[in-house]
Amino acid sequence: MSVSKKHQEYANEYVKEKYDRVSLILKPKGKKEQVQAHAKKRGESVNSFIARAIDETMERDNAEEDSKTP
Repeated sequence: MSVSKKHQEYANEYVKEKYDRVSLILKPKGKKEQVQAHAKKRGESVNSFIARAIDETMERDNAEEDSKTP
């Protein structure tokens, strides 16, 4: 089933308005497949895995900063 051009334009506009996009370059070659395999093993999409990794790292970094504050 194909999506009408009008519907696709609406979907693209919605994504543009509601989401941020980040271009990610992984190196070395083959790292993408490792990330995909890891995410799949955990039952996650690559996007949700990367978002979770970012959230967890920021939370840990903030906790470390808070513990250093006198």
